[in-house]
Amino acid sequence: MKLVLLDRDGVVNVSPGKSYVMSPSAMTLIEGTGKAIARLNNAQIKVALITNQSIVGQGGLSLQELDQIHDHLIDLLKQEGAWVDKIFFCPDPPHAPTHRRKPNPGMLHEALEFFKAEASDTPFIGDSLTDLEAAFKAGCPRHLVRTGHGADVERREIPKELGPVIVHDDLEGAVDYLLKK
Repeated sequence: MKLVLLDRDGVVNVSPGKSYVMSPSAMTLIEGTGKAIARLNNAQIKVALITNQSIVGQGGLSLQELDQIHDHLIDLLKQEGAWVDKIFFCPDPPHAPTHRRKPNPGMLHEALEFFKAEASDTPFIGDSLTDLEAAFKAGCPRHLVRTGHGADVERREIPKELGPVIVHDDLEGAVDYLLKK
């Protein structure tokens, strides 16, 4: 395993629910996230974020504002000795999705190509059904965390065709599992 793909909201940072992270000050890491990502970094495993950001395509946030939010996220991780190697985001609004918008696998394919990684060796950790669907379509092992929307997804039952899906309490639990594997 040389690469781990992570959803952003609900996996790395506190999910704003049905809203969006609209400013750097609204970006808050989930407790233990920095430590978990630092463990991947220290194990020489690349980390990429894969995130739908439809608020950009809907005109509610500019690319510059999204860059500021991501710069703040990078600063928060840096304070914990962690980093992400690349952020892939899709600005497509839900009514006009391209192959990049999850549940489509386009961003995952881009990350796999960018890092020269094999899908079957590249876990995707998410908190939503669209994350699991994108990972399935890309051929990546699927991991669900109970943070963000993950506990609700687990309660509603994960469609059998997306299996196997390994469920963890949070990103720390997922990283524990992956590093012991």
